[in-house]
Amino acid sequence: MLLRHIPFLKAVFIYSFTAFGGPQAHIGMMAKTFVQKRKDVTEDELLELNAFCQMLPGPSSTQTVTLIAMKRGGIPLASITLLLWILPAALIMGAVSFLVHYFDIKDVQTNLFAYIRPMSVGFVCYAAAKMMQTSITHFATWCIMAGGLAATLAFRSPWVFPGILILAGSISNFSNKRIPDPLVKPKPINWMNLWVFALIFIVAGVLSSLANAGKWEHKLVFNLFENFYRFGSIVFGGGQALLPMMLYQFVNTPVHHGLTPIVTAPDMLTGFGIVQAVPGPVFSVCSFVGGMALSPYGATWQLIGCITATVAVFLPSALLLFFFYPIYENLKHHVIIFRALEGINAAVVGIIWASGLVLFQSVPFEWSNLIVVVITFSLLYYTKIPAPLIVVGWLLLGWSMH
Repeated sequence: MLLRHIPFLKAVFIYSFTAFGGPQAHIGMMAKTFVQKRKDVTEDELLELNAFCQMLPGPSSTQTVTLIAMKRGGIPLASITLLLWILPAALIMGAVSFLVHYFDIKDVQTNLFAYIRPMSVGFVCYAAAKMMQTSITHFATWCIMAGGLAATLAFRSPWVFPGILILAGSISNFSNKRIPDPLVKPKPINWMNLWVFALIFIVAGVLSSLANAGKWEHKLVFNLFENFYRFGSIVFGGGQALLPMMLYQFVNTPVHHGLTPIVTAPDMLTGFGIVQAVPGPVFSVCSFVGGMALSPYGATWQLIGCITATVAVFLPSALLLFFFYPIYENLKHHVIIFRALEGINAAVVGIIWASGLVLFQSVPFEWSNLIVVVITFSLLYYTKIPAPLIVVGWLLLGWSMH
């Protein structure tokens, strides 16, 4: 049955090598690839999936592309898609941990990625503009979009996203004009995913504690799995929210107890700087940190660290996603949830516009960067040039001109 999904998996694989710019820009590339080009989902469905993923812990862009696959071919296709999406970024960041450990690359300045950040802003603006066409249809949705934009800019916290979505859904429930289609057949709920999530959480915590108490020879492997599984279970707001948690866990806590940091702060910041220029999920920085944590024990253990951290951080969000999405599919046919979606979709458009502004503020203000934003947006909006070619074009231009 998976043979008929090979074209989709091929598109995901290409997308995983060209999706630069973090979760804000990823939504623009998804719109171009899976909505405009392949028509795997509609714009409304993409907004809805992204809004749902904002309510869960873990990497939202990873969860969104996984759900697109789940709607096409169920959990088997979603699992393969998840692996294809994670693999390139995890391999790159794992390799970078070896480069940082064995070579001094901290001061190397690359020109290849000179235009990637302003290009990402163009992708964000494209996503917001296209989604406005279907989601912003009357005065109330314009107000909700503006409110979502203003709140995102005013409160720079990952916790603002669930709050905005809940408030927007409550506001749109004051309208009684939209009636949901009746639910013909409820989606089956697989409780096993939730039990597996909870069991791994408990077992990882117990083994980590036993390893510390018994001073096991390779206790750090058990500690790393527990740490990253916990991060993947509780982090809201995407990869940017990981940095303070990892600094506290691997740098500040050991120093507070008079111990050597598991990963130094400069190495941690190096990894976060490099992951911004790597395609794929920002959570792939965990491959780097896991490798650096075990690098003193040799190359084999460093590789084990990369794999342990990657599996541990992505596994909980996948298990929660597979459990909660069927519940959400059943609930959205109830009138309250159905009417809430109109406001939630409008708020997501506002959040995307705000993300574009925040991303642009992080780019040095030069006219060349503004021109890159405008050209990227225009190519996406007015032409049929594939998104990967646009990315490759800016990479080559940055390499040749600096």
